Amino acid sequence: MPPDLPFQPSSNTPSGGPASARAPGPGRRAAALNARFRHHGATAVLEAVLGARAAGRVALVSSFGAESVVLLHLAAMVDRSVPVLFIDTGKLFTETLVYQHELAERLGLRDIRIIGPDAARAASQDPSGTLHRSDPDACCALRKTAPLSAALVGFDGWLTGRKRFQGGRRATVEFFEAEPGIDRIKINPLAHWTPQDIRTYMDENRLPRHPLVARGYPSIGCAPCTTPARSGEDPRAGRWRGLGKTECGLHLGTARRHRKGESA
Repeated sequence: MPPDLPFQPSSNTPSGGPASARAPGPGRRAAALNARFRHHGATAVLEAVLGARAAGRVALVSSFGAESVVLLHLAAMVDRSVPVLFIDTGKLFTETLVYQHELAERLGLRDIRIIGPDAARAASQDPSGTLHRSDPDACCALRKTAPLSAALVGFDGWLTGRKRFQGGRRATVEFFEAEPGIDRIKINPLAHWTPQDIRTYMDENRLPRHPLVARGYPSIGCAPCTTPARSGEDPRAGRWRGLGKTECGLHLGTARRHRKGESA
């Protein structure tokens, strides 16, 4: 096992200034952290990241979707002041907006940052509000990827709820991974959880479900681009149904299309 690499502030961190020329890059930091936590679980990762600041300044990015409550609850037990970035695309279900407000209050999260598309850019690129019909990738870039990229400036890492069982590009995710071309680490505390782990945790902690789950939505995004999943379908089958697109771009580096069946 390689020795732990001490955290060095990245150039994204205003308080840390430019990173040292000898500071390990995000790839080496991610590899060292994965080695360190190889035999640990989500709670240990969160305690190290939010408590001991093992990855520097970190934000939690949440859609407040079908399974989001698990990571939010785990994080709240470690540090309720963790910055939580919620992307309001302007196209979300009303149920999601209500759930976000109620859940944040119930968990006692103290730093909810609601971000969204730049108004001038949205007026220019999507004046009719129908860009999702003609170019869903461009819509995701405008309403999700660009706002998040701007909001993450100043952070050295961000927490996501991605899990291996979700398949596709997520099938091999580790606890820690470097973002290509960016001096920042992505942290996936629930990477090794199973669907049963998720259900059991929700039940044992009596956590409230997103109201759309009971109506057949196991994965929830924007209202125009999300449909219920049919019996036996992949949980994400209702996202961009019929378009061969399964990712919005937040986890691809760009909002390019990810075809179903494409190798990870």
